[in-house]
Amino acid sequence: MNANSRDDILQRLLGEDPPVRPAVRAARSPADASPEPPIPLERRRAERVAEAPQRRPVDPSLAASRQATPQRPPAAAAAAVAPRRRFRFAADHLGLILSALILGFGWFAPLTQYLTPRSGLGYALGIIGGSLMLLLLVYPLRKRIKSLGFIGSNKIWFQIHMILGVAGPICIVYHCCYRLGATNSNVALISMLIVASSGLAGRYLYTRIHHGLYGHKVTLKELRAEADQLRQQADGIVKVMPEFIAELDRREQRIANGLWLVPKAVSAAALYHLGRVGMRRYVHHTLRTAAAGSRPIAWHRGALTQAADRYADSRLTAARRVAEFDSCERLFALWHVLHVPLFGMLFVAGIVHVIAVNVY
Repeated sequence: MNANSRDDILQRLLGEDPPVRPAVRAARSPADASPEPPIPLERRRAERVAEAPQRRPVDPSLAASRQATPQRPPAAAAAAVAPRRRFRFAADHLGLILSALILGFGWFAPLTQYLTPRSGLGYALGIIGGSLMLLLLVYPLRKRIKSLGFIGSNKIWFQIHMILGVAGPICIVYHCCYRLGATNSNVALISMLIVASSGLAGRYLYTRIHHGLYGHKVTLKELRAEADQLRQQADGIVKVMPEFIAELDRREQRIANGLWLVPKAVSAAALYHLGRVGMRRYVHHTLRTAAAGSRPIAWHRGALTQAADRYADSRLTAARRVAEFDSCERLFALWHVLHVPLFGMLFVAGIVHVIAVNVY
């Protein structure tokens, strides 16, 4: 019994049909094989077109709607809501940190053992600090006198003005060794501290009503347009957290209303930080709860959290700038009125102090 009949018997015993075997082509000698004629190119193309699957025609209106509103997964849609804000370690940040470190070192170091205001390095620091404070006058003169354009642009002198406004007081503070002395020196020191504090306050107010530290002045219309544009970019987050926008709107309204008897420049900043902390807690708690019942949200929870936090920060920042703009603009105008007389008082007190030290 050959192998084929044995397989057929086993299949019948098992109650199954015998397997279908492929037919074996009879071997032909090369002499018996006749060459087949080549198929024309047009016929092959026609056969490929006929064998290709027929596609259904696409509705033009449906194609246009798909192109206008591309579908994204929830994480990708949420990540595209607000641009990533990256902290840039600028030169002014480095300057403020170095200034704070130098002032802190002088406060805790025993300067009186190494410096004295009457001679040596302590006296030289007083001369350097006074000279730097006098150079502060170059910026307002350059801004008002056009013929001084050869010494540099207003932007350059504005930067120099801020650097000198920090370096000069540091030299003066080291010159006096953090100690009070005679009446004329105390008046000069207190005047210098008031002017330096006024300069820091003016720098803060300037950045609140301008595009950055060296940008042009913004308008309330521009700030409101930016805020309205941000409100239209939360589709991906709303699909995951339906109450997110309502919660964010409530916190924006608190910033806009402010606190009773508190200037908007102060209340908007305080309510902004409180709202930012509250929104982060809300986002993290909501996504943690949603991730417990949805595997896709659990997979993309990190991306959704980052996107929601960035969007909330952008909205709250825009609301803060709109709320505090009028108050900061009025305070900056008042600062301009007070800063010049304060600097004049410092100038007179410094001259009196120099004369008193050298004469008496």
